[in-house]
Formats: sequence, structure tokens, C-alpha cells
Amino acid sequence: MYKGIAASSGIAIAKAFLLQNKEVTIEQNQIEAKEIEKEREKFRQALVDTSEQLRQIKEKTEQEMGHDKGAIFAAHLMFLQDPMLVDEVENKIAIEKIKAVAAVKQVISGLEELFFNMEDNYMRERVADIKDVGRRLVNNLMGIEDNLLADIKEKVVIIALDLTPSDTAQMNKEYILGFATEIGGRTSHSAIMARTLEIPAVVGLGPTEIKSGDLVVIDGNEGIVIANPNEETLEFYQQKLENSKRENIELQKLVNLPSMTKDGHVVKLEANIGTPKDIKGLLAVGAEGVGLYRSEFLYMDRPELPSEEEQFQAYKIAAEQLEGKPVTIRTLDIGGDKKLPYLDLPEEMNPFLGFRAIRISLEKKEVFRQQLRAILRASAYGKIRIMYPMISNIEEIREANAILQEVRAELEEKNIAYDKGIKVGIMVEIPSAALIADIIAKEVDFFSIGTNDLCQYTLAVDRMNSKIAYLYQPFHPAVLRLIKMIIEAAHQEGKSAAMCGEMAGEPLASIVLLGLGLDEFSMSASSILIIRKLIRSISFVRSKEIADRVIQLATAEEIELFLKKIMEEMEEEQC
Repeated sequence: MYKGIAASSGIAIAKAFLLQNKEVTIEQNQIEAKEIEKEREKFRQALVDTSEQLRQIKEKTEQEMGHDKGAIFAAHLMFLQDPMLVDEVENKIAIEKIKAVAAVKQVISGLEELFFNMEDNYMRERVADIKDVGRRLVNNLMGIEDNLLADIKEKVVIIALDLTPSDTAQMNKEYILGFATEIGGRTSHSAIMARTLEIPAVVGLGPTEIKSGDLVVIDGNEGIVIANPNEETLEFYQQKLENSKRENIELQKLVNLPSMTKDGHVVKLEANIGTPKDIKGLLAVGAEGVGLYRSEFLYMDRPELPSEEEQFQAYKIAAEQLEGKPVTIRTLDIGGDKKLPYLDLPEEMNPFLGFRAIRISLEKKEVFRQQLRAILRASAYGKIRIMYPMISNIEEIREANAILQEVRAELEEKNIAYDKGIKVGIMVEIPSAALIADIIAKEVDFFSIGTNDLCQYTLAVDRMNSKIAYLYQPFHPAVLRLIKMIIEAAHQEGKSAAMCGEMAGEPLASIVLLGLGLDEFSMSASSILIIRKLIRSISFVRSKEIADRVIQLATAEEIELFLKKIMEEMEEEQC
């Protein structure tokens, strides 16, 4: 048995497919001067071929997993145009007189080393993306087919040292039932995509002796991988798998039912989206609105800003398709791990603490005004709400609202329709905002708690850094106490408190959040029915008792153990 990190829940049982990306041997032979242009042309063609492959992967990923996952490959496409790659390779071919494939290999290796040694954790995380693009370029230059996973036509589980984002994107879940990797963390691109695909995954196993053809059990709930299980163990997991299939059938019965506790307390379960294309999936599971529309995806993977009309159409489509259900549009949240080349943002030592989100909007006011005009115009077609990200003080809210008021006045002067009662709220994701939530609540219509950033800022833990992943603890008492404080501050002013961070879709957390009084949970559409079942399985009174107990515990480990025990008791009650 191997123990790793539970990256995506579920059970998979199948033969192992050992994925071994062999290192390609490349000759470093010199070329003659007359061959230089020929090698440059080979490289340029490889760029074209690689771009086309990545575009296809991006489109497939957007269709099957959502626009936010497709953005991973938008970044890969941008890298293919980066002078750090293109100019360096062409210069190496010309100056060092080496073949294109050798030049690519050298430049990619150099970039991997450069980024790996950077102090900024986000930049270090780009090493996996550089490797992914580099491997694809080399294979195209050498005429090597790179579609091992796409070609699998039997039910298997993948065992690998690591998986690149494009490996995961090409998985056919009809045949690939799950995967396990020796390295990686829960926040890696592959782990995130596995959760979207809803296939079990365990990462960070360390070296294994699993061979292709071995019968393997992957337990994505507990982070366990078992090779060649004995009869008793196999039977145990087969039963768990059957139970899981029956549970999925039962979950479908909850699609049109309210998210209501046993004693009649009602909350809203909403979904996070990147584009209107994601709406079909959330409606299929009975989501009660969009709790987070990530508007930045309209700005990404393009050479220039989207026009006001383009934005208006996207927001309008979402509002119309939701047919009166709320659509909460987060204004541009760029910076940190999301860059736009055409905005000429500065390189920063600490981009997650730097010039990003509302800070950019308040400096680039015309970009902000254009987005607000598009949102307000679209609000005439449905129930739209505006949400400002990365708020750290009340002055930012007042300045943003002043610009919003100017835009409203413009529209009224031109007699352009919009919802005059549109609600305006903020993301609470910085501890300073949480600590003055009682003051801020007087000036906004709602809060939405962004737990991903709230956790990393409160705990001083970069959630992208696998070396300190163990310190990223959403159940840390400090995080839960801040959440409690935020919800209570909203309720004291008669305002609603929502959550759109990953914690909102975490089953263990949902009971505590319910008991703390959270009004709206926004999550991946795939989590909605699971959370609805839990909410309908408990009384609000009991959830408050559980939350009161949790708030008194001293460590994240104690809290998780206590909540797992509660979940086991709830499961026994339902049997």
C-alpha cells in the first residue's frame, strides 16, 4: 500500500498503465552555415504545429471542463510567442550552428533552471508548464507522436512520475478511471483538472514498484493506492465502488429540490463559472445561480482588451440563461497568477501581494468604467450583482462606488436601461477586510468570502508551493474564526454572506459553514448535489452546535477528525 495526497475523490479499480515519458536523446552535431535558415524554418513550423495542438487541447478542455481550465493552455500558447523562447532558439541555431531540436532542448532546460531558482513561488510553478510546452516542441521537431493517453482504449488507471496539464486534458474518462503520481500536490493543474473530470486521483506517492498490468486500487478519498490487493481488500473496495455508483443515482433525485435543512432552514447553492458556456452544466445539477462569474477570462488569451460590447453580450447571455437566478460578476481580477501582456503590468517580487485586482481597476479607470458599463447594461436582462475583488480597506470600496455612480449617471443621461437596484458587494479575502467587516458591511450589499486567498494570506502560506502545502489549512482555527466574524458582521447589518472559495464545495466544511450561518455557497457544479444532500441530512440547530464545538478546538487536525466523526455518524443515521 502507498500513501499519498488525496487529490480527487472516488474509487478506481483497474489494471495499471505505467506512463513513462522517455527522455529523448538529441545529437549536438554542428550544422553548416547554409543549413541555418532550414533549421530556423523547422523551428517555426514546430511552433505552428505546437500552437495548433494546444489550441485543440484548449478548446476541448473548455468544452469539457470549463473556461478556467482552458486558461492553462492559453498561458502555454502565450509562452510559444515569448521572446525568451523564440528569439533564444533562433539565436542559438544561428550563432552556435546547432539543429533546431538541440537549440529548443537547451533553451527549455535553461528556462526550467531559471524559473526553478526564482524566489517568487508563482514563477517556480511555471516550470511544469515550460516542460510541457518544451516536450511538445521537441516531439514535433522529431516527428514523435505524443498521444499515448488519448490512444488508450481499455479501462486502466495511470501510474506516472507526474502528469502535465496536457496529459490530463487528453484523458478519456471512459477508459482512464483514475491516476496516481509520485510527485505533485493537491493544487497542481493536474489535480484540479482531475476533480473537474470527476476521476479519482492520488498525488505525491513517492517512488512505487507498480508495473503495467498490475491490478491497482486508487482511493482518492483517503489518498491510498494499493497494488495487487488480496481478495478481501479487493472485495472491500469493489463494494465501496458499488455504493458510490448507487449514491450518484440517488444524488440525481436532488436536482430540483431546495437546499433546505431538516428543520426548514434554506440556503442557496450556486456555481462558479468562467464563461456562459459553463451555465449548461450548472443548470443540469439544479444550481440556484452563479455565485462567481470570473470576468477575467474574457480578457485572457487575446492580444487586446475586450470591447464593451463584447463584454455586454457575454454578461447578457449569462443573465438571460439564468432566467432570474442571480449572477454575481466579479470585476477584473488580474495580477498574481494571471497576467495580461497588453496591460503592461510590472514584474513584481511578490505578485500575490502586489498590483492586482481592484488595485489595477482603480488605476486603469477607463478599463474599469468600460467593464462597469457592460455589466450595468446587461443587468437590464436579469438579476446581476457586482462584486469587487481584493478589497483591503473601505477607501477602495468608496472609490470604486464613486466610479460606478459616474457610469450610472452616464447611462441615465443617455437613457440606457439598467437595473437601478443592482446589488454591489465585495470579496472578503484579505484579513484586513475581515477584521473590519463590521464597518464595511454598512457600505455594501453582500459579502462573498474567497477562502483560497483568505487562507494563504491569514496563514502566510503560498498555496502554489508544494514544499509548504501541509501548512495550507482551511480548517485552521484562525481561518474559521475569521469566517465566523465575517458572517456575523454581514448579518448584523441585514446583509447576506456568501462563499465562493474552494472550501464552499468541501463536504467536511459544509456542515460547519451552515452552522456558522453562511447564506450562499458557490462552488464547482460537480459538488452541488453532494453538498445539497448533506444540508438536507441535518438540522440547522445541530449544525450550529457542531460549529460552536469546532470553533473551540485548537488545531486543524482536531477539527478534521471531529468533522469526520460527525460525517460517519450522519452516514450511520441514514442507513
